[in-house]
Amino acid sequence: MATSNTTRVSLKLLIDTRGCKVLFAEASKDVVDFLFNLLSLPVGTVIRLLSEDGGMVGSLGNLYESVENLNDTYLQPNLDKDTLLKPKTTVAAGANILPLLTNNINVDSNSKQFYMCPYCNPRHISNVVGTLCPSGYNMTTTVTDVSPQASSSTVVATSGSEGGYVKGVVTYMVMDNLEVKPMSTISSIAILNQFNVKDVGALQEKVVHLGMQEV
Repeated sequence: MATSNTTRVSLKLLIDTRGCKVLFAEASKDVVDFLFNLLSLPVGTVIRLLSEDGGMVGSLGNLYESVENLNDTYLQPNLDKDTLLKPKTTVAAGANILPLLTNNINVDSNSKQFYMCPYCNPRHISNVVGTLCPSGYNMTTTVTDVSPQASSSTVVATSGSEGGYVKGVVTYMVMDNLEVKPMSTISSIAILNQFNVKDVGALQEKVVHLGMQEV
């Protein structure tokens, strides 16, 4: 799955060569974790608000609904869906947005900087240098966040957890509209029937790889 320089994830496409279309993709935990991680961006909140205002049209709406509809059985222990569906904060400096496509390098804890007022008590902090403190002073004293990589919009791997969002013992099905659901023999047959595939001999498998450039 990985090359020497860049981490890549792969998925297997099922292609109807007669109809010249991709029916669905067979995806691993890594791919689904990446797709779900997109919702940790502020777009997750945007999608929710647009959905409440008359329905979200498009692939991101389908991805959002996939998280809503996914049974908790498939989620990592102690994972709250609201982390994805109702993110409270933006991921700082792009941290953890593409954890699978950036060589799996952990985000340096020194990359998250905060600033406090050197005079007031109790202390106030801000992530923007020079912010005016309620006491009337500029916040310029640097404070470094050394906590584990966790926030209201990221996930902490707990004991017995594989990390990420979904469990790795299950294979997942990703449709071309980004709908995600657990894969099974019955669901695969249902998809073939949905697309009116009569000749299974015309089906072809193709493995594709996703890296930073493709994303």
